[in-house]
Amino acid sequence: MLGSAADADDAAQETIVRAWRSLERFEGRASLRTWLYRIATNVCLDALSDSSRRFRPFEEGASTKSIEHASLDTKERTHWLEPIPDARALPADSDPEELAVLRQSIRLAFVSALQHLPPRQRAALLLTDVLGWSAAEVAESLETTVAAVNSSLQRARATMAARGGTAVPEALDDDATELLDRYFDLFTNYDVDGLVSLLREDATFSMPPYALWLEGPEPVRAWLEGPGAHCRGSKLVRVEASGVPAFAQYRTTGAWALIILEVKEGRIAAWNSFLDVETLFPMFGLPLQLE
Repeated sequence: MLGSAADADDAAQETIVRAWRSLERFEGRASLRTWLYRIATNVCLDALSDSSRRFRPFEEGASTKSIEHASLDTKERTHWLEPIPDARALPADSDPEELAVLRQSIRLAFVSALQHLPPRQRAALLLTDVLGWSAAEVAESLETTVAAVNSSLQRARATMAARGGTAVPEALDDDATELLDRYFDLFTNYDVDGLVSLLREDATFSMPPYALWLEGPEPVRAWLEGPGAHCRGSKLVRVEASGVPAFAQYRTTGAWALIILEVKEGRIAAWNSFLDVETLFPMFGLPLQLE
């Protein structure tokens, strides 16, 4: 709902506080889990306005063409879509089918598309397509009608489809797993030619909180050989983030980025390096310095 693991933590705490204060009014007509989800949904709706959304760099402005004149303007953490550790979002007791849907629902593309929905449409879509609620249950939770919920779902699904967001599970196939292994080896050796060969022609490269973003193999090559050359000698630690394998990057000076790669048709479609390590690394139980 919120597009931020840090904001989700705050919302989870507020949910528990509200539940505790109103526990005496819990009548048991629904399961405790359903009751808590209703409270959590309302907490999120209270936190969001109709214009609330988080962005990805390539959604704002044109890509940077000339590395020599690249602007390193930054925006506040609250502006950008953020990743989340799988361990915080995927219940350990989920069955495989449920887990596949939940994993898809925290992938960057899906959460990014969600940001284009008004808050109540986001809630309706998540409750039905991810958590499996009926339209009647959603209507009761949102204090509206079944017809209104169905109308919201129709509009929400159309928007999501147009923006490439889907809750249909997509397994990481053997080719994608092999590609991630190759990326690990190539980045560790800082083989720029090899890294560039993994990119699609329309691949994007971004580094929030920088607004700068690149498109295509050659601009990425120029960056890796230019400003990015300080990454030579980095160590990568594998983690699970936003529903996919990811990497914590440590430069020789310490923690530098959380790298999430989006793979499409056997190539890297998006290379996302999230640089807010002081917020993100503790969430993954990662130190800011490697021994």
